[in-house]
Amino acid sequence: MRFKHTFNVFVDNFSVTYKQLLYRLIISVIAGVTLFLGLSPFINTIIPELNKLFESVRGFIMNLLDGNVAGIPAFKDNVESTYNALIELLKDKTSQFILSGLLFLLVYLIANWFAALGNYAAAAVINEKMALRANSPFFVTLIKNLKSACVYSAVYVPLSICYDLIIGVAMFFFIFFLLNSFLPFFLCVFLFATIITFSMAVKMTFASDWLPALVRGKRSYKEAFIYTFSRKNKSTFYVLSNFIVIILIILGLNVAALLCTLGVGLLITIPASYLILICFQLVNYYDREQIKYFVDKNTIIKPEKERAVTREEFFRGEED
Repeated sequence: MRFKHTFNVFVDNFSVTYKQLLYRLIISVIAGVTLFLGLSPFINTIIPELNKLFESVRGFIMNLLDGNVAGIPAFKDNVESTYNALIELLKDKTSQFILSGLLFLLVYLIANWFAALGNYAAAAVINEKMALRANSPFFVTLIKNLKSACVYSAVYVPLSICYDLIIGVAMFFFIFFLLNSFLPFFLCVFLFATIITFSMAVKMTFASDWLPALVRGKRSYKEAFIYTFSRKNKSTFYVLSNFIVIILIILGLNVAALLCTLGVGLLITIPASYLILICFQLVNYYDREQIKYFVDKNTIIKPEKERAVTREEFFRGEED
């Protein structure tokens, strides 16, 4: 039922998608311009090899669309040769590569920090709609919760990036292993996509209660941090399986938007993807904590045994 309620809440709060779109576009434009100005010398160096890789991918996709599978071995050979050429190029430009990497990491860190502020604001807006049917303005909510959002972002973003870096390094060596293995190409792609999906789901599962504990549970930063990594009575495998399904749906929607709308649909599907994940986090928290909530203006979801509000929650203004 949490899966169904998640999409009901998402539809009920779909207008937040446009606020997220505007907010993320501003962040992306500023980050993109900064990276372009800072990385142009290095990018110009590796463009020839990247063009070869893109041409190989384009030719592979066109052959598949034409029903020609005879070019698959040649595509794998092209990818391997391009990969080796890139490695040699990076060895020759080690210092430039390191400086470019540090700049990219810094901009990526700052951009994700601001993006996390937007996620906090979106969670607060959706929470107020679920609890009180209040239509809170996105940017006003962001400013009102700026202090809490900044602390959340300052802790969550570095941890998230460290996890992503570990997975990224592991997948880099895994790609190297696949390229030098005797496994069929499609099996290699399947294994790569499976591991990436599972690693994303694991991160989301263990961080799923962080935002709800702050915006709905009104917990302190320390309490919310401890609570999210405590897995007691949280049906971890159930939550993990739901995240895997949601990630697959999101990937399917974004790929379909890319191919069927020439990328225009990504303007909606990308911010909507973050919104769906936030909705699931809140629904999961509400259901587990046995708190009633709205999925739309006419429907209230009540637990079988509604939890009584404690004295502390009452004086903190958390009564339902």
